[in-house]
Amino acid sequence: MSAPDGAAIAPLDALVGDYLQVLANERGSSAHTLRAYQRELHGFAGWVSDSYGPAQSVDKIEHTHIRAYLSTLYDRGLSKASAARALAAIRSWFKWLARAGYIEQNAASLVSTPKLPKHLPRVPSIEEMNRVVDTVGDDAASWPARDKAILEMLYGCGIRNAELTGLNVEDIHWANEAILVHGKGQKQRYVPLGDAAAMALRAYLAERSALMAAAGSGKGVSTPALFVNLQLRGLGKVGGGEARLTTRSVGRIVKRIAILRGLSSDVHPHTLRHAFGTHLLEEGADLRAIQELLGHERLSTTQRYTQLTTSQLEKVYDRTHPRAR
Repeated sequence: MSAPDGAAIAPLDALVGDYLQVLANERGSSAHTLRAYQRELHGFAGWVSDSYGPAQSVDKIEHTHIRAYLSTLYDRGLSKASAARALAAIRSWFKWLARAGYIEQNAASLVSTPKLPKHLPRVPSIEEMNRVVDTVGDDAASWPARDKAILEMLYGCGIRNAELTGLNVEDIHWANEAILVHGKGQKQRYVPLGDAAAMALRAYLAERSALMAAAGSGKGVSTPALFVNLQLRGLGKVGGGEARLTTRSVGRIVKRIAILRGLSSDVHPHTLRHAFGTHLLEEGADLRAIQELLGHERLSTTQRYTQLTTSQLEKVYDRTHPRAR
């Protein structure tokens, strides 16, 4: 592939901007992903300009430059995980640069990822999760019906926090007992809606309708958002305010209820997603089916749950088998 006109002299920041546009418009990357890539790539581009001059062209960047940049991250006290995230963004950018013809050789492909310690998340037991979800009350929730529905959806359907907050009322397909989930990269999937989750949703929707009617006072105020904030902040404002619950709010809701019900303080919405996958596997579900339910692009991602369960089995073996003592 021949390089586009002006490729050799295109400013690095401009090329970063072009790539971010591709992520946003063509790949449908989330706002979180865009912010992370913007931070990492502008950081790298700024370091290259400071170290080798603002005229440094992208086709002159070698793998040694990238390794040197990673070293500066370590010198600043960043962890291996942070360096790995920076390298992942740089690799993705260089892959696009190669495809677009800005570079002939992908220097980033020659840089190995820092070895990271494998931290398997601590997953609450089935009994612990049932206790948390079944006992949502006024003592732990500002809106018990809504917050119980949130927990049922996160644990009962295994969806991501951003997928939960992105749900609209029309995404609930009652006749098919399923929900339409809008996942990463504009991908969609249907997830079964269990009886417990359906009951919680119906109870919440009844209260939601009453709240919307009171707020509208005959003005026809409405929002497509399934989960809304209690005060309906932003609803009806210029610019299309939807009163949609944020991922940060969901995180606070989950943590508050979990702690009050005796779970660890490091519980967050993704913990419930891990619990969904792990408990399915423990109860005999096929790994390929779990992959589809979770919306994982690669089976290797789902296989982390196999590692999780294996570690649990090893503990049982060490504690109970006579030859393990």
